[in-house]
Amino acid sequence: MTDEPEILFEKRGHAGLITLNRPKALNALTLDMVRKMHPQLAEWAQDRSVAHVVVRAAGEKAFCAGGDIRQLHDWGRSGDPRFLDFYREEYRLNSFIKRYPKPYVALVDGIVMGGGVGLSIHGSHRVAGDRIVFAMPETGIGLFPDVGGSFFLPRLPGYVGTWLALTGARLKQADVAWGGLATQCMPSTWFDELTEALCVETETSDVLERFRAAPIEEAALPALMPVIDRCFSAEAVPEIVERLEAQGGGDSDWATKQASAIRSKSPTSLAVALRQMRKGAELDFEDCMRMEWRIVNRVIQGHEFFEGVRSVIIDKDNEPRWQPATLDELPEPEIDAYFAPLEEELDLEGLDDSAQGKVFIA
Repeated sequence: MTDEPEILFEKRGHAGLITLNRPKALNALTLDMVRKMHPQLAEWAQDRSVAHVVVRAAGEKAFCAGGDIRQLHDWGRSGDPRFLDFYREEYRLNSFIKRYPKPYVALVDGIVMGGGVGLSIHGSHRVAGDRIVFAMPETGIGLFPDVGGSFFLPRLPGYVGTWLALTGARLKQADVAWGGLATQCMPSTWFDELTEALCVETETSDVLERFRAAPIEEAALPALMPVIDRCFSAEAVPEIVERLEAQGGGDSDWATKQASAIRSKSPTSLAVALRQMRKGAELDFEDCMRMEWRIVNRVIQGHEFFEGVRSVIIDKDNEPRWQPATLDELPEPEIDAYFAPLEEELDLEGLDDSAQGKVFIA
């Protein structure tokens, strides 16, 4: 435990600065952080002296490695309503960031996964440092690629989003930029100087353009696109695996590794994630968030998330006992149920009320 605030806010010059401040926990996102960030953003949206918001992170290892999964596991196990409170309020925050009326500059370096992606990808400007490691690894812990993954992943080039959703593959700076997950790159060592410039100046795009730099390496994804598109365009996960395992030529080793990664994930999560990618491609952003809210309400009623967290975080044996154990055992109606309407759907009204006592906190 620490007396340090989990999230810091400062208005400096023309910038509203947000600092994720849990470096020892890889800046994992908590309910308290969400509840403080949303009204502060709403207040700055109304403040004419704030030209842009800058979101950054303490420490060098991570921007944000995702939600505080151990806390969520414990809340879910005990039936604590804060499990669903976290997701409801996080999804509302993601939606508010998506529609934020001012430039929203996320300085993303080190690990950015899950909930950390939700705090950055929906903003107007995503600046990737040279240590960035991007991933959506949720299927490995019995979850699904949420925080708007239903929207942004299907809109990446070809079937890259489906590949990322199913395998949890990690991308570095050049591929993050090539795919459009970042709007620009720069050395991580420039972040402080960029922040100071944004505090002094009001023209966001002009400042960012001065700090633009080429990625430190060549993108690997362009050469992999033919095999990604051929394999991950299949309509079912077993067929994707079959295509990967049958891949010949110079991409065969890579394809075999992808198949092995998929086989290690929760079969239920994989089927849900593939359905997400296909449905999300046809939905607008807010309908994607409503769909994810439906899914997470079903996740808490099931087995996979709790088993995934046990295996990876609690016991650390990395031997999850998924139920069912294989995709072949998974009946289609069971997946349909994750997407069925809820009695209480996600409310995305009132997101941009001013902070004078009007911001909705569920």
